[in-house]
Amino acid sequence: MQNIEGKVAYITGGTKGIGLGIAKSLVENGLKVAISGRNIDDVEKARHYLGNQNVLAIQSDVRHFEDEQNAIEQIISAFGRLDIVIANAGLGKFAPVDELSLEDWNAMIDTNLTGVFHTIKASVEALKVSKGYYISIASLAGTNFFANGAGYNASKFGVVGFTQAAMLDLRNYDIKCTTIMPGSVTSNFNDHVPNSEDGWKIQPEDLGQMVVDLLKMNPNVLPSKIEVRPTKTK
Repeated sequence: MQNIEGKVAYITGGTKGIGLGIAKSLVENGLKVAISGRNIDDVEKARHYLGNQNVLAIQSDVRHFEDEQNAIEQIISAFGRLDIVIANAGLGKFAPVDELSLEDWNAMIDTNLTGVFHTIKASVEALKVSKGYYISIASLAGTNFFANGAGYNASKFGVVGFTQAAMLDLRNYDIKCTTIMPGSVTSNFNDHVPNSEDGWKIQPEDLGQMVVDLLKMNPNVLPSKIEVRPTKTK
């Protein structure tokens, strides 16, 4: 198994839910972690939760490429390198396609899909140096369409396709690429407030452990696309 202690990871959307769960698992396994979000107060609160030490808080909106460029510069300045990038920032707006607003469509595509491109585009040269790992957090909605989900489906189908194509492009630089496609997860997604009835769902720390397992895997092995769902439905 690979030794991952001391490696440097960057997680977008790292202030809550899946992103925070992954960050916690990485910190517990001895990694240096940078987390970003649009609201610096939320990022600082998450940093405090993670224990502050070896955690870098960055304000960045993945919709803006310059923000992601600045984030990578801050990480390299603070930690000297970048080994792992986890593109997790995302949002969902759900409505029938004839009622879906232009604003909600653009918000999802710009954040969920273009934001993923911005993150990898800004970090790819650093990952070439470290022969690193790129992980996108997609969704089962990236292969399974549903009513009222046209915009969200489009963004997540795009993330799956983008990451799989990036995997083929970047493997020549010894960069691994994986997309993780979770089903129902206990998180704050779509303004949900986690509660006692969420016990049947995937927990953020479960996905954190999955990321740790991927990073420790034999470098000759690449699970390029992972579907993960709760064992049972409610």
